[in-house]
Amino acid sequence: MAKSKVVLDVKGLRVAVAGNEILKGVDLTIRDGEVHAIMGPNGSGKSTLAQALAGHPAYAVLGGTAKYDGKDLLDMKPEERARAGVFLAFQYPVEIRGITNSYFLRSALNALRRERGGGEPELDPIDFLQFLEQKLKAIGWDDSMMNRPVNEGFSGGEKKRNEILQLAVLEPRLAILDETDSGLDIDALKTVAETVNTLRRPDRAFLIVTHYQRLLNYITPDVVHVLADGRIVKSGGPELAQELEARGYDWLRDGVMVS
Repeated sequence: MAKSKVVLDVKGLRVAVAGNEILKGVDLTIRDGEVHAIMGPNGSGKSTLAQALAGHPAYAVLGGTAKYDGKDLLDMKPEERARAGVFLAFQYPVEIRGITNSYFLRSALNALRRERGGGEPELDPIDFLQFLEQKLKAIGWDDSMMNRPVNEGFSGGEKKRNEILQLAVLEPRLAILDETDSGLDIDALKTVAETVNTLRRPDRAFLIVTHYQRLLNYITPDVVHVLADGRIVKSGGPELAQELEARGYDWLRDGVMVS
């Protein structure tokens, strides 16, 4: 059987923040249909990797390559990456005053449909609310949340659910979740996991950044990577996450690469 198509191919990626090199040569390959988890101690570069792949301007690429669907991801502007199907769920979602959730989501979805072509119609406000109904049910919300400004006045858990709602609406090709599980109670964590699991498809890939194993109790990854001191020092199956939960990260700090 032929291997599935490579969605993301990262080689030797080096990234600095405020002049400090954080990623020191990351290699990572993700194929269609795969879920990869990135784990590691605080300060290891997990969020730096997520932000750099999304194109955050504060993260300076010093070297290496990143190909997305065969294209040079690093040469694309952040909005071009988003329109091409790269999605980032933030660790700390920002508030956007004066723009309702409904308007924000409809505008983003219609922009994607224009980019993709293929005859998908752009949605007016009424049609969009009908489209949105099932997405809202998946995260346990009603449409009253759609009239509120994006994340303004939301609790931490609500902000994280809103990120997952965006994921469900936009249905990206590559979804990067940057510690979406942090600060969630068990019910919200299960909701996030269930939504992600329903969105798993043969033509979609996930990169899940997490500090703890608990999210991976509900989302079974195909591959788990350990990032330490700016490099991936170990990769394995789902059992690696359980081993990390039991043993911590100190035993991996020697930086021995295991594929």
